[in-house]
Amino acid sequence: MHSSAYVLDMPETRSSCVVFASPHSGRRYPDALLRHSVLGQHAIRSSEDAFVDQLFASAPAHGAPLIAAAMPRAYLDLNRSAEELDPALIQGARRQGHNPRVASGLGVIPRVVANGRAIYRGKLTMDEARLRIDTYWRPYHTRLKSLLLESHKQFGHAILVDCHSMPHEAVALSGPTNSKHPEIVLGDRFGASAAPEIVDHIESAFVAAGFRVARNAPFAGAYVTQTYGRPMRNQHAVQIEIDRALYMDEDRIEPNANFLNFRQVLQDVISDICRLCQNQTPLAAE
Repeated sequence: MHSSAYVLDMPETRSSCVVFASPHSGRRYPDALLRHSVLGQHAIRSSEDAFVDQLFASAPAHGAPLIAAAMPRAYLDLNRSAEELDPALIQGARRQGHNPRVASGLGVIPRVVANGRAIYRGKLTMDEARLRIDTYWRPYHTRLKSLLLESHKQFGHAILVDCHSMPHEAVALSGPTNSKHPEIVLGDRFGASAAPEIVDHIESAFVAAGFRVARNAPFAGAYVTQTYGRPMRNQHAVQIEIDRALYMDEDRIEPNANFLNFRQVLQDVISDICRLCQNQTPLAAE
């Protein structure tokens, strides 16, 4: 299913309570954005989780929906609250306490892309910000909520797997220089957004596939995991961050020679994650 806000791929038979989401892989860059930006068409893509939707495209074959953003993160960040408006970018936006994400230019309408590079020549109007939120942010989150509700009704619980990629530099600089850096980072907001047995299962799936896995460092999850992770209500959210060097050339923003192999290996991981529900594993409400 296609809409202006998202692409939704549903399984023929919904046999898993897992919902996969890719909020940062959108690549539909409006001409108006490019005209208003100081960045070229290549540079503006630097904050995009390029190809993540393709990496997880096999989820419906294993009984789980996959919803992916249509619009790029540089245009609208679906992993932010609709109220995280940046006064430095949006005319008339009020500062509401200290928000480090907004302060760094990474609000719901980002002011910068990777490495703090400014996107725009000047400010945006509040009307423009609200139009983007109403047209793209709200429909995406409305559909995501309904997918989780459907899982909950059918299976008694719902698991959101929020799929992202991270710059290789982010993990390379996150620990001791002589240590092996994680290739996968799972974020559960330090146990707040998902029951531990769910995160254990997801971690085991990646480890069994040969990946080094860490939790919550350097990424623990943001708006999506904080909002949708409700273990006490049998609704869980786990963020997955994948080292981009595993599957793409970050400078060229192109799949690398390992892309197809990596995607094939990931299919087994996806299948394993989906079995969380197919086996009707009892989940603790913690």
